[in-house]
Amino acid sequence: MKRFSRMAAVLLLAGLAAGAQAQQFFRIGTGGTAGTYYPVGGMIANAVSQPGKIVVTAQASNGSLANVNGINGGAMESGFSQSDVATWAQKGTGIFEGKPNVPGLRLIANLYPESVHVVVKKGSGIRSVADLKGKRVALDEPGSGTLVNARAILAAYGLKESDIKPEYIKPNQAGDKLKDGALDAFFFTGGAPAGAIAELASAGGGIDILPIEGAQAEALKRSSGFFADDVIAGDTYKGVGPVKTLAVGAQWVTSDKADAETVYAITKALFSAPAQAALAAGHAKGKFITKENAVRSAGIPFHPGAERFYKEAGLLK
Repeated sequence: MKRFSRMAAVLLLAGLAAGAQAQQFFRIGTGGTAGTYYPVGGMIANAVSQPGKIVVTAQASNGSLANVNGINGGAMESGFSQSDVATWAQKGTGIFEGKPNVPGLRLIANLYPESVHVVVKKGSGIRSVADLKGKRVALDEPGSGTLVNARAILAAYGLKESDIKPEYIKPNQAGDKLKDGALDAFFFTGGAPAGAIAELASAGGGIDILPIEGAQAEALKRSSGFFADDVIAGDTYKGVGPVKTLAVGAQWVTSDKADAETVYAITKALFSAPAQAALAAGHAKGKFITKENAVRSAGIPFHPGAERFYKEAGLLK
């Protein structure tokens, strides 16, 4: 009887060990907690996790560039990135030209458009990006895609960083400083509505969002190829009418070293009916996360696991 008990205990422990080994952990680097990447990452993690098999978690980060570098360094299995940053990283162009790049970066899915927001206080008298000369402007933290975009947009309006008083802080901190009168404007690239901006718009005084249009927008579209015309719809933020701006794609990326079966299972789960319903109900950008949109404007190669799903779905040849 004792021998049987010992054998049963050994078999149970072996089974538990096998189960533990079989369970995969898959992290998603997102962005700051006040942006759009973080809540969308949390929704995706919940939607694609498979108890006992794959545990997907979303973690806050500094954003696109930090996520790409984190994936490359093994600090996370995947992350969100603006399409421009992901393509530059994989191909060694743009901000990665002449620097170590990330040739092993692979795409899981194109997610949704990210709108460029340039936020000012209502009644500030600032009506154009050109009016930011000499002003206190937050450009987001190093490692963010917003910082990359902000520099390009300033340049399109004839401004250098030395022409403004730059600060390198996240949108929630920038919003607090703008409300307190310690900042004149801040940039944010992300899916609308963004939590920090929505809170600020609802606070006393209100906000305006500067347009990015005309010759400057056309020049930016020609020079990067990643910007597209966009409109932040009226009343997306309280008291703000429709705003013409630019957008870039948000993408979910990983490494070519990521396990193909895991990536296949996650991709398949992302486009299951329950996950799609949860995403559409959970955030305004959730309804854009469809398998049809996932394969558009790829820019970089798909991970073999994701590619297998899209081929099975008839979306890739």
